[in-house]
Amino acid sequence: MIKSLLSALFFLVMLTACGQNKKGEYVVTIKTSYGDMVAILYDETPKHKENFIKLANKKFYDSLLFHRVIPEFMIQGGDPESKKAAAGQALGNGGPGYTVEAEFRPAFFHERGAIAAARTGDAVNPTKASSGSQFYIVQGKKYTTEELDQYETNLRNSKKSQYLRDIIMSPKYAALLTQIQEHQRAQDGAWLNSFFEKSDTLIVKEKPDYKPFAFTPEQRTLYTTVGGTPFLDGEYTVFGKVIKGLEVIDKITAVAKDGQNRPNEDVRMFVSVQQLSRKKIEKLYGYVFPEVKK
Repeated sequence: MIKSLLSALFFLVMLTACGQNKKGEYVVTIKTSYGDMVAILYDETPKHKENFIKLANKKFYDSLLFHRVIPEFMIQGGDPESKKAAAGQALGNGGPGYTVEAEFRPAFFHERGAIAAARTGDAVNPTKASSGSQFYIVQGKKYTTEELDQYETNLRNSKKSQYLRDIIMSPKYAALLTQIQEHQRAQDGAWLNSFFEKSDTLIVKEKPDYKPFAFTPEQRTLYTTVGGTPFLDGEYTVFGKVIKGLEVIDKITAVAKDGQNRPNEDVRMFVSVQQLSRKKIEKLYGYVFPEVKK
């Protein structure tokens, strides 16, 4: 009796596992007149993944433009207003009528081929929520170690400033804010710089999750050998990656464009999604899935 129950339980577990593996991974194909790009979407950014798949299956993206292309930076599309846009029409403000909550994951950054969500600026979007449909694909460029050091310093100071601003604007630190404002009016740069440099203790006290920004060894390796846009890390949600067709990005960024970086000749996209097993993806596209770090 016990043996029969164990056998049944084992069969049920195997059946469930097989059912999960059968579905496989989602593979995105973005067709353009310059060639096709094939991409994967990350499980670790589920809201963005689900939203992109939903829109792709509804054919939302079909015939929309890559309306903003900048060499050594990125190509951007997904504005529904671009489908029937007149020549020279300004684009970039359209969407499906909603945003997607930011999903920042340190493991995913702006390397060449990264797919990330566009968004409005911090002044009107302090939570850095993503556009419901607009996305960009990174071309970027290769950086020297010295350039990365400078970007790292800039990003560290920027993120530190954001934390510090939230703290000193709270009622609890009204006296400190007054003190800072007095030194600002006196143009006392030495005091202000000293305060900023020594403020980590205060930030950690009020924001235990705070960690000074630093590029990982993997980021440094890829940014110096493959390229990307390191200054965007931690500011925009990266939710996928092109695994075949990177040369298409180069072709699109090279087209003639107007003063708003819109191509003079429309570059349209047609997006489809299918599910394949990891083994099939590795065989077809040569992409090796990284091991999951526990």
